[in-house]
Amino acid sequence: MKVAIVITALLACAAQLHAAQSCEELKSKVTAKLDGKNVKAYTLEIVASDKTGDAKVVGSCEGGTKKLTYSRK
Repeated sequence: MKVAIVITALLACAAQLHAAQSCEELKSKVTAKLDGKNVKAYTLEIVASDKTGDAKVVGSCEGGTKKLTYSRK
């Protein structure tokens, strides 16, 4: 039982740290993954959470105040 509580707490902390990362750091990680898969002709944009439009959201940064969007050119 104690192990389950510890694991849950660690996962919650990891999620908060992931959400609080800088947008530029997130963008560089996603760019590296896409380039590693030889994806061509795409655009990644950092936008306010409420301004995502029709683009696909691929990440959240700066505590959830901004989103990283992906679109094909």
